[in-house]
Amino acid sequence: MRTRARLDSVFERAFPVPFDDNSKFVFFGDVHRGDDSLSDEFGRNRHIYYHALNYYYQNDFTYVEVGDGDELWEHPHYEHIRSAHVSVFELLKGFHKSNRLLMLFGNHNMQLRDPKYVKENLYHIYDEYLDLKEDLFPGLYVHEALLMKHRNSGQEVFVVHGHQGDLINDQLWRVSYILIRYIWKFLHVMGVKYAASPAKNRTKRHKIEKSYNKWNEQRDIMIICGHTHRPKFPSAGETSYFNTGCCIHPRGITCLELMYGKIMLVSWNMHSKRDGTVYIKRTLVKGPEPIASFASNEKRKEAVKKQANVKKAYHIFRSLF
Repeated sequence: MRTRARLDSVFERAFPVPFDDNSKFVFFGDVHRGDDSLSDEFGRNRHIYYHALNYYYQNDFTYVEVGDGDELWEHPHYEHIRSAHVSVFELLKGFHKSNRLLMLFGNHNMQLRDPKYVKENLYHIYDEYLDLKEDLFPGLYVHEALLMKHRNSGQEVFVVHGHQGDLINDQLWRVSYILIRYIWKFLHVMGVKYAASPAKNRTKRHKIEKSYNKWNEQRDIMIICGHTHRPKFPSAGETSYFNTGCCIHPRGITCLELMYGKIMLVSWNMHSKRDGTVYIKRTLVKGPEPIASFASNEKRKEAVKKQANVKKAYHIFRSLF
């Protein structure tokens, strides 16, 4: 199925989420929580992620997981992932209890599209120390996509993982699952890259981004994705395609914040002071920009024209001196 038809279908079924200029959302994609074994790439950033997650919890953000939150291809037993990252799941549990958790499935946790699987594995957990079953995410429904709509302006933001239309990771995802689960998982430990992943294949990544930009131009809507692992914040005149980046990069994690009607790309990294003290720092990479400036092609054209006029005025000013 072509990307356009696939996205059109998902767009029509997207779960509606109203918001306004007082709302605060954080979008994390491709966390890839594993079982804390050698092949768990999330392990090196788990402290950074926990610190960032706690920051957003304490500051009343709604947490949106844009797919691939759990690495269920390499580590198919959900209880092993939960046990490996107890503190992280306790925070996510807090978001869910306060009705501030929205979760999407991606290609690496496609199992979550099955409500029965979600009920059996995510509603409750077994505490080995207390020897009892307790709540984790009771009543959770994992969506394929969200359609956020501003209560006043009516502006829409489409949120989807981004594997839709990527043949080997969408329609043929079971083939990829078998290859990763039984072959590449063991090669991964030795540093072998999986060629079918857009995160490891630049040509494939650009092809996916090009397809999504083309769809975005036709729909004329803001879109937030993950999947490629490459953070993206469009400049003036570009299509409104945003990407969260990922949480398994060697140098830290990235995410998108949408708060008070503005959107920004943020990174969280480890830093050190002169005395050797290590700390985690939140860095604004790009933005904040009002989402209204990404509302339509016409407004983007106006932004480009305004930018061109500023440059023209600058060169005229320089020529006078």
